[in-house]
Amino acid sequence: MNAPATFTKRDPQAPVGFFEAEARGLRWLAQADGGVPVVGVRRVEHGQIVLDRLDAVSPSRAQAIQFGRRMARTHGAGCSVWGRDDGDGYIGALPLPNGPYASFADLWWSGRIEPYLRRAVDGRLLTREDAHAVERVVAARSPEASVAAPSRVHGDLWSGNVVWTASGAVLIDGAAAHGGHPEADLAMLSLFGLPHLREVLEAYQDSTPIPAGWQQRVPFFWLHPLLVHVVLFGGGYVEQVRRAVAALA
Repeated sequence: MNAPATFTKRDPQAPVGFFEAEARGLRWLAQADGGVPVVGVRRVEHGQIVLDRLDAVSPSRAQAIQFGRRMARTHGAGCSVWGRDDGDGYIGALPLPNGPYASFADLWWSGRIEPYLRRAVDGRLLTREDAHAVERVVAARSPEASVAAPSRVHGDLWSGNVVWTASGAVLIDGAAAHGGHPEADLAMLSLFGLPHLREVLEAYQDSTPIPAGWQQRVPFFWLHPLLVHVVLFGGGYVEQVRRAVAALA
């Protein structure tokens, strides 16, 4: 029998530990019993990671329902800490502080908002007034009451990190995986769009009810990926940050 085909991601300029963090996150996500399947990691080498190759197809409604149910199982596998206890991660090319942290509020501010907000201000992409506005809404709207313990979250769950195969959705790019708030993953799916998103969310909700008011919390969870995009790309993401803040004010 032929061995499954592989796919190699290469970046000779990747930061030290970048591909190791991706492999660590993917393997950790794959440990969730009944969760979303995760691309297999073959090996990590200098400047590259070798993965199982995935053949993409157009997703069906049934696959979206399956994905929603399985995502609830992935989140439900949980984590012993807020963040990670085995090292920092990456989101895009940016370092992602993983603590571990004492609480969700500490994780969100110290590990997911403040580092990128500071870089955006230092780079004159956002003003100090913008930064004060972000700080105010994060302090006022932190949804700690909506989660009792850390969930096993992907951390960078935009549509490009969900590959639809003939057997269903598969997660890729796990460098941002950590113990966090499940609504952060769900909000990111809605930020950049996902096929059959309504079916995904309804199936998730049927498996694990999302605490009331989650729709109003979505802009709160958009702030982290939007700030990351401001730092990486600038442009229209600046206004998206401001609109998210206005929705929370």
